Amino acid sequence: MESKNPVFSRSRQQSGGWGAPAPTPDQLQHMYDSPSYAPPAPPAYRAMTLDDVVVRGFITLGALVAAAAAAWYFEVPMGVAVVSAIVALVIGLVASFKQSTNPALILAYAVFQGVFLGALSSLFQSMFGNNIVLQAVLGTAFAFGAMLTVYSLRIVRVTSKMVKYVVGAAIAALGLVLVNLILGFFIPGGLGLRTDSPIGWVFSIAMILIGCFFLLLDFDAVEQGVKQGAPEKFAWQCVFGLTLTLVWIYIEVLRFISYFTSSD
Repeated sequence: MESKNPVFSRSRQQSGGWGAPAPTPDQLQHMYDSPSYAPPAPPAYRAMTLDDVVVRGFITLGALVAAAAAAWYFEVPMGVAVVSAIVALVIGLVASFKQSTNPALILAYAVFQGVFLGALSSLFQSMFGNNIVLQAVLGTAFAFGAMLTVYSLRIVRVTSKMVKYVVGAAIAALGLVLVNLILGFFIPGGLGLRTDSPIGWVFSIAMILIGCFFLLLDFDAVEQGVKQGAPEKFAWQCVFGLTLTLVWIYIEVLRFISYFTSSD
């Protein structure tokens, strides 16, 4: 006579039905040895690689250089260049605060910034000559190569404290630039931070050094992204950061060289 115990009945139903055979000792041992958890599923995206950053870097810088060359060749007026710089600033702020990985947004920044840089470079070349633009390009390339070497050899290590100091220095420097600009409406030269004077030279050097330290932060962001398996699209954000820093360094190097180049 069959048992009417509900617990016994439920256990037989859960084990495969009323007619299911009882598990053998080997099957029980296998069930006991099996892990009690399922292995984690592989990520649903392709992880970022260094090649992704390099390829996207060439695309972004290529767009910037092409736009700059076009602005130089077609002699874009400075008024148009200033508007382009403002658009680039707005796009840059949006991409920075949203941590955007949208390639269209980042390439748009590169194009508008390139138009401004092309017009600015043409203006400096006409004012100072002596291949000042070529010197600034070579100086920027040297800064990039030097900081990449410093980072690769671990001469300077990026730490959370260093990040705070570099970001704080950048905010302070931009604040001084803003104050200098406002005072310039009332006092010729403002604080003198952007004049051909010892204080102007020192400030330009400080701005170049801040840009160089930002390169270290950018390199670390790339390395950490690759190590931690960040999504492939994160490469666009890394390239955006590098582009911002290189533009910063180029403009400051161009300005610094102009202090020691005759305009005759």
